[in-house]
This record gives sequence, C-alpha cells and structure tokens, in this order.
Amino acid sequence: MARIAGIDLPKNKRGEIGLTYIYGIGRSTAQQILDKAGISYDKKVNDWNDDELAALRGLIGEIKVEGALRSETQMNIKRLMDIGCYRGIRHRIGLPLRGQSTKNNARTRKGRKKTVANKKKATK
Repeated sequence: MARIAGIDLPKNKRGEIGLTYIYGIGRSTAQQILDKAGISYDKKVNDWNDDELAALRGLIGEIKVEGALRSETQMNIKRLMDIGCYRGIRHRIGLPLRGQSTKNNARTRKGRKKTVANKKKATK
C-alpha cells in the first residue's frame, strides 16, 4: 500500500486518480507530478515500485498539501473575519459568500430549517 503525505492511497486505482486522494492535489496537479516523476497515468498505484514512490514523495514534498494547506485556508478565512470585510462577515454568520441568492436556496450554508405549518383558524 502506497502511503504518501500521511494518506494511504487506494491500491486498485490509476495513479492519476489515486494521487487526488491527497488534499490539495487535483487531476491536473496529479498529472504534472506524474509527468515529472516519469510515471504513466494509467499505471495502478499498487504497481509503483519503491523508486517511483520515493520520486513522488519528493515531488509532493515541494507542494503545500494536507495539514499545512488546511491550516493556511483556515488562517485566510480567519483573516477575512478579523478585518470585517463582506466575505468575512458572510463567513461569520454562515451565509454564502459569492453573491448567491438566499431567499429559496443556500440550504447547505444556512442549514435545514424545520417548517411549521399554520394552524387553520376556527371559523365562527
């Protein structure tokens, strides 16, 4: 089993897809890393030998991934909230940041509210 940057990569996936299990590495970055290491995209993760794994670890070590990237992202959000800009305020109150409508949508950011049905008024 290949373990890179503290993540166990899935054995039966292609290398290009397997690298995307590391936070901060997407498809295009995975392709660039495999190109630099001289490994085919179609080669399965469990077919990588020790030399290829060492090359991948060295190349991924140069990129900010996993914990360092997560902490940087959180610090950026905290900075926005501290300076009180529009995006920081929207982060603070848990609403969408990028101009989306919130009247009917935005359930992911706002949370799911329980609807309370109106009681029918008794007619006299």
